[in-house]
Amino acid sequence: MKAISVVIPAFNEEAGIAAVIGEIRRILEEQQISPEVIVIDDGSTDGTARNALSAGARLLQHRSNRGYGAALKSGIANASNELIVITDADGTYPAEYIPKLLEQLDRADMVVGARTGRNVRIPLIRKPAKLVLNWLANYLTNSKIPDLNSGLRAFRRGVVAQYFPILPDQFSWTTTITLAMHCDHYAVDYVPIDYRKREGKSKIVPWDAGSFLVLILRTAMLFRPIRIFLPIVGLFLLYGLAKTGIDLSHQPNISASAQLAFLSALLILLIGMLGDAIAMRGRLNPTAVVGVARDDLVVTETQSRRADSASEAHKS
Repeated sequence: MKAISVVIPAFNEEAGIAAVIGEIRRILEEQQISPEVIVIDDGSTDGTARNALSAGARLLQHRSNRGYGAALKSGIANASNELIVITDADGTYPAEYIPKLLEQLDRADMVVGARTGRNVRIPLIRKPAKLVLNWLANYLTNSKIPDLNSGLRAFRRGVVAQYFPILPDQFSWTTTITLAMHCDHYAVDYVPIDYRKREGKSKIVPWDAGSFLVLILRTAMLFRPIRIFLPIVGLFLLYGLAKTGIDLSHQPNISASAQLAFLSALLILLIGMLGDAIAMRGRLNPTAVVGVARDDLVVTETQSRRADSASEAHKS
């Protein structure tokens, strides 16, 4: 029987967490998959922790709210299995797609549930920013990314752990890991999924799009800086050529502004090439999973898990 760890970050999700855990267990056990369900209670002030425990999950608790990405890193670092699935606690991602993600993981390094199915309930207010961010991500990675920040995905812990030092603690965690793995030419596959209306109130607000934009550019500077610098070089060259044409139509000499534009284009190109060389040489340490902050983490296990651990200790 295949064993996996399902990591679920949760902040004030008492309304839906028990149903999510129950659905995951039922779907995976029907497929002969043994799930370790880990809920990371990220400083909730409601009954999230209580409901997660009563549903049979292994509970990790942050003493304060540290963010979606921080919760994922805590869960991944403390998972018992190498195969990891992440999903949300609000009931938006149907668990029925998890077996398909795991099946495709045999041929990929990460499999993402792309919210491109027939029944997708993404709020209309998010769609324009989502389209712009996806276009920018496709350009910077030179890939086709159908869903940049889906919260349902499967991967091997060792592959993702190497990026822990650059993965943010907030909602942009999924965006960053998608960009990083595409830039490093890992095999990232996408499975079309449905997306349901969430239980409870969303933690994402429309102006978060600005933060996502900055994050995409920052990640590109770490992996593909030349893709950012080239358009700027092109603008300076275009201005220099246009100004040169205007100058030569009125006088025999090229103006200082045209010369400065050409010089700026050359300097920016060289800076971009240097940054690209540094990015190519400076790859991350694959053992970076060690050192994840644990001083703010409380681990609570279900009674059945503690009983299993005690039984194993007695046998040994």
